[in-house]
Amino acid sequence: MQSSLCAVLNQTGAADVFSLEETAIKPLNANEVLLKHTAIGVNFIDTYYRAGLYDIDLPCVLGDEAIGIILQVGVGVSEFSVGQRVAYPTSKGAYCSIRTISCNDIVCVPDSLDDLTVAASLMRGMTVEYLFCRLYQLKAGETILIHAAAGGVGVIACQWAKAIGATVIGTVSSKLKADIARKNGCDYPIVYTEQDFYQEVLRITNGAKVDVVYDSVGKDTFEKSLDCLRPRGLMVSYGNASGKPEPLDVLSLSSRGSLFLTRPSLFHYTQDKDELRAGAKHYFSLLEKGVIKVDAGKAFPLTQVADAHRYLEDRNSLGTPVLIPS
Repeated sequence: MQSSLCAVLNQTGAADVFSLEETAIKPLNANEVLLKHTAIGVNFIDTYYRAGLYDIDLPCVLGDEAIGIILQVGVGVSEFSVGQRVAYPTSKGAYCSIRTISCNDIVCVPDSLDDLTVAASLMRGMTVEYLFCRLYQLKAGETILIHAAAGGVGVIACQWAKAIGATVIGTVSSKLKADIARKNGCDYPIVYTEQDFYQEVLRITNGAKVDVVYDSVGKDTFEKSLDCLRPRGLMVSYGNASGKPEPLDVLSLSSRGSLFLTRPSLFHYTQDKDELRAGAKHYFSLLEKGVIKVDAGKAFPLTQVADAHRYLEDRNSLGTPVLIPS
């Protein structure tokens, strides 16, 4: 029976809890394909599961995102064929060399896009796609605040928002990251370690505040982010890089100006295969046109998955790490 090298999580904890194991590959079910990975994305949500912030059944193989080549197709698969290059953004079990996966979870990849770019950005690009195009349709002339504007999602969001015609305010941790955010379309990067981002938002907007806040940081930014919103503004809390926000008194949304608050997940915007493929096609088209440009971060062998996690969690690191199966 064919086997796959997997980074298995038997317990939660620090980055060194992964165990490298050869795991037998189960036979294909109907509507599945056998996929050989060429590059695997590492995302912040992986660190949440590994650390125990989010509940997960153990043992398990982490990772939601990868690109690879189809080795075999199961009964009922008609849209894909052996040798085809495909990717996926939201299907757990990516930290491995070979896997089976439902054909409803994968998308075709244009020949013009390289493996590292896709592995490093598909989940992030599709996150921005649903945040800007489906959760709330961002419009030209609106002003937004993006936290972690030089991060993996942030650099894509800044470029996409500028292409739409929005004004972008972004928070970053250093002057170097401010330069990165600015080069990617952030009109007003705020170095939060030196400036109060709430006061800066007031200054930049002449007190009008912003239409939408996109917050992937969580605990450290959540309360002040609500104060940055105009009446009936929208708070999008989609990550917890600094930990979960404190419990919220729902009446404070009213006292702050009848605010809207949502805590979305990409998974709920990609469960339908037609939505998944439409979102991926939209993102890929912007990559192909050069509207969005992505620099893949450091590549690590799959056997060095712990180092990739430490790299991602280091806020001084630049770019999105990618795992390469041997």
